[in-house]
Amino acid sequence: MPSLPRPSRLPARRDSHRRGVPAPPRVVVVGDLVLDVVLAPSIDLARGTDVTGRVVMRQGGSASTTARWLGRLGMRPVLACAVGRDATGRALVADVAGDGVDVRAVRVAGVPTGRIGVLVEPGGERSFVTERGAALKLRPEDLRAEWFAGAAAVHLPAYSLLDQPLGLAGLAAAKLGHEAGALVTVDLSSSAPLLANGRRAALRLIEAAAPDLLFATRDEARALLGPKREEKLIELAPAAVVKRGRKGATVLLLERGDMLRFEVATTPVRSEDSTGAGDAFDAGFLAGWLEARRKGLAESAALQRGAVLGNRTALRQITSRHPELSIG
Repeated sequence: MPSLPRPSRLPARRDSHRRGVPAPPRVVVVGDLVLDVVLAPSIDLARGTDVTGRVVMRQGGSASTTARWLGRLGMRPVLACAVGRDATGRALVADVAGDGVDVRAVRVAGVPTGRIGVLVEPGGERSFVTERGAALKLRPEDLRAEWFAGAAAVHLPAYSLLDQPLGLAGLAAAKLGHEAGALVTVDLSSSAPLLANGRRAALRLIEAAAPDLLFATRDEARALLGPKREEKLIELAPAAVVKRGRKGATVLLLERGDMLRFEVATTPVRSEDSTGAGDAFDAGFLAGWLEARRKGLAESAALQRGAVLGNRTALRQITSRHPELSIG
């Protein structure tokens, strides 16, 4: 797919009214809906024997977690994904739809629904074993232009730009979003998979999606652009958000050729499991940012609103008790 031109500035705000009352912004999220199998030992693992702890099955996947929080925050999310023709896939679709997400799931025959093993050590450090299965099987032809018509934004975790055919579907979604006048946002997600084919290939991939806004952690940004060069994200998108965990977030905005930078603090919280916090941040940011833009706030103020709600939503993710998925 040919690269799209990178926007030099953010598109103008668009208001959607129905009988005088604006509907909540619609956001199309493209990517993974998988099962997380969480192993949380109460003490350090002992090789060759067993330890006590918790084993929990719950909804996982960066895209679906973001879509779910968008639904909880009152947005109108659409999740385009692929699952297997199995009980796990059916349970996951029903679970996410229960939070107000319009799930457009392709059921793939002969491939199981994706699964991720999450090992959460007593200190909170996480390790993953991934078997993405059907999650990677979403194709460009599975997407429908009407899902994007009238959408305020299209959100893509970087995972949705990598393995094929999902990567082609991700780029197709970015193209459909741009053509529909939606903002396109990309989260770098994880530096190792993003940089698996080298820095230049990763940069070309981001440029091909032509994002209006980039999300990244400080480490992800530095892995992509070099040490202490996270401000260079602004060369890839007109706006960028550097997530700093307990230290809050840095927001970068290119405005009239000048770069604005401001910090948004958060409340430090200790958590045994921060899985999904970054995806929840994205949802909160999008909800706050899009609502503020619709109300006519200046772009810098809208981005600050987004960062504040993003931090609050990430806090809710790591402090909430997540119910176990029931697979019937």
